[in-house]
Amino acid sequence: MTGYRRNFIAGGCFFFTANLADRRRRLLIENIEILRTAFRETQRRHPFTIDAIVVLPYHLHTVWTLPDGETDFSTRWRLIKTSFSRQLASGEPISTSRAGKGERGIWQRRYWEHTIRDETDFARHIDYVHINPVKHGLVTKVSDWPYSSFHRMVSDGVYPEDWAGDVSGLDGEFGER
Repeated sequence: MTGYRRNFIAGGCFFFTANLADRRRRLLIENIEILRTAFRETQRRHPFTIDAIVVLPYHLHTVWTLPDGETDFSTRWRLIKTSFSRQLASGEPISTSRAGKGERGIWQRRYWEHTIRDETDFARHIDYVHINPVKHGLVTKVSDWPYSSFHRMVSDGVYPEDWAGDVSGLDGEFGER
């Protein structure tokens, strides 16, 4: 088995991508309230700050900051994925290995994690989260995608409403360098 190495930093800030097992499904946006509830319940039991989030049909990107002294984002992800999956009707295709472990076939088993290194890295990943619906051709303007913390950040004065309105003018300064 592959040995996955996670960077557990107490009170750290992290960028994550979590994917559905079947990328043809639109479960995340079709069940957005169930997903929101899974996040809220997990945050109540194991607090963390969602600095940014975007939910697309088959994957999501988010930036979290853990409380001081906390390192365990893995439990938080397990709880979110489990809570979401339990609320959906069963019947999805399940591999033999998943069936043998009593797992559902909703989510990919793992997730992508990146430790945010500094303020520039933070800003790039926040921008990457918000530009993602445009990148995937789901909308032409960031403000048109409803499942995004972009709207909260506009209200907070972080972004103007028309941020990235002209995608031809983007310089690509997003994500990891």
